[in-house]
Amino acid sequence: MSGINKTGLEIREFFLVGFPQFQDQGSRNTLFAVLLTVYLLILLGNLLIVLIFILDESLHTPMYMLICSLAILDMVIPSVTMPRMLALFLFDSRLISFAGCFTQMVFFLGLGTAESFLLMLMAYDRYMAICNPLHYPTIMSNSFVLKLILCCWLGGLLSPMISLTLALRLLFCGANEVVHCFCDYSAVLRLACADTALSSYVALATALSVLLIPLFFILFSYVRIIRSVLQVAGSEGQRKAFSTCATHLLVISVFFLTAAGVYISYRVPGVSSDVRILAAVVQNALPPLMNPVIYCLKTKEIRDSLLKTLRKTKILPGAL
Repeated sequence: MSGINKTGLEIREFFLVGFPQFQDQGSRNTLFAVLLTVYLLILLGNLLIVLIFILDESLHTPMYMLICSLAILDMVIPSVTMPRMLALFLFDSRLISFAGCFTQMVFFLGLGTAESFLLMLMAYDRYMAICNPLHYPTIMSNSFVLKLILCCWLGGLLSPMISLTLALRLLFCGANEVVHCFCDYSAVLRLACADTALSSYVALATALSVLLIPLFFILFSYVRIIRSVLQVAGSEGQRKAFSTCATHLLVISVFFLTAAGVYISYRVPGVSSDVRILAAVVQNALPPLMNPVIYCLKTKEIRDSLLKTLRKTKILPGAL
């Protein structure tokens, strides 16, 4: 089915192309199988983190509240785009309404920003716990951290509104083929019939702000943490503090490196559409896929709680 708007009228729906070089049914079936497997693993891994948090009251502390919130985000963000991609690959379902496309962009961009803010909040939590341990219990109470988490979600969802409002004011009257697997902002903006310079600059400034400001704060927090640990803590305290921080830094690295990969793919000339789409899909899937694995392997309390839960349900026999 052609995705070209030949009437010159304003576009009311978009046509998702997918990967331009993988349009045959065999390739789409392979992409569907891989993506479905990844999506199910994402849901299973992050749901496991949430259930462990709910069932183990000893984990009802600010740090694990933040990890639980991250796990919820890591289930919601892929759910904004992956079901639509699965339908595209399996059923060749390519049409998406104008309103549906922009709604998808609101949640994809907003929730991605919320995750950036949440990682910054997690760095602040570790900074307070290690550098100000005496004040930590009174300042970082569960109720206060819950309010901060809600601020991250709300701030994230509001952050792309200016860029999307500017995009909504543009006229889309030409081709309606979005060369992507979902409604990516840059791919959709290219279809506008009007000058998109202002929208592009505002979107770029917003994207850099919501990534670089949290990243700067995170790096600043961990420089202070490392200095504090080296100056005060004994060898055992240093080991425990560095172990906790290493887990968080690994999660941060996966998130920001995949985001950087997407940014670079759009800025380097000559990069094919397939590579750019793949970079966006990896950014969408890799952090939520890796985060539960990282936390289960690197966080002793979560690992012990998981083993305890498995033993109680008789899935895993024997003592811990």
